[in-house]
Amino acid sequence: MNPVATARGPLHRRIDAWWQARSPRTDSLLLTQRNVYILPTRGGLLFCFTLGVLLIASINYQLNLGYVLTFLLTGSGVVSMHMTHNTLRGLTLHLRPLAPAFAGDTALLEVVLSNPKGTRYGVGMGLRVDDKDAKSLSYTDVPAGGQAVLHLGFVPATRGQHTLPTVTAETRFPLGLFRAWAVWRPASPLLVYPQPERPVSPLPPARSVTGGSLRSRTSHSGEFEGIRLYRRGDPLKSVAWKRSAQAMASNGELVSRDSSTQSQQQLWLDWQLGGNGDAEARLSRLTAWVLEADRRDAAWGLSLPGREIEIGQGDAHRQQGLQALALWNA
Repeated sequence: MNPVATARGPLHRRIDAWWQARSPRTDSLLLTQRNVYILPTRGGLLFCFTLGVLLIASINYQLNLGYVLTFLLTGSGVVSMHMTHNTLRGLTLHLRPLAPAFAGDTALLEVVLSNPKGTRYGVGMGLRVDDKDAKSLSYTDVPAGGQAVLHLGFVPATRGQHTLPTVTAETRFPLGLFRAWAVWRPASPLLVYPQPERPVSPLPPARSVTGGSLRSRTSHSGEFEGIRLYRRGDPLKSVAWKRSAQAMASNGELVSRDSSTQSQQQLWLDWQLGGNGDAEARLSRLTAWVLEADRRDAAWGLSLPGREIEIGQGDAHRQQGLQALALWNA
């Protein structure tokens, strides 16, 4: 959204480029009289037209009560304009750290509105995606001297590192005669993982290695072996916690990894095993495999053209694999 032109075309693109250069990206923005804009709404224009008609009629017919009504309504309109502008002025917008999203799923932006003064009513925020004005806004009231949080969502279509769309803040409080708005361009990038394949294909069979240190084992059917009931004296690091949670729900028993069967097998999620589809289809399958292997508490490695991630497991290892898939380029 821009304060000068709404028509789409070369002129709009030039104005939009100027506007973006004037508004550098930042994750925190203080709204002041320099970046809060105000114009009358359609209702406001009709209100102004009505005031003009009342004034002309009062002059023509020398209606003292007409003058009183005209100037009373004019004063109300002026007060409304100042209140609308002041609703945004003084607010601070802050973007909380972003969580990565999957392509095709909704990515959420968590915006904190901080208010050092009196209560602000009817503050709305929306996202301008693909150079289109926000179709819907999320509204909130910001308490005096407090904060409010708004969640804004959009759906990234492709994987990779994305620039966040422009955020608009606006209000029409109290009478809807004027619309005040501000434009905010957050600086933080959004990491988007490939969309996981659905349904998930069976995991590839584990590789046999000679003298390798093995964390996990799987059969050709995709079912993991090397799990046994917990024995007294087993070290805590050998407990398969995710599998134990499932076992506890059914029979109340902890399970451990069987180190005697984990020494000769390694689970590798290999690009060459990702099917015969294009690169994006392979990345989608590998993403699903990473999530499935993590769900099964298996140790796994990832092999991509030009990139290899060693055998490991856990949340940090999963995020490392998903990030490599998101940012991979042929």
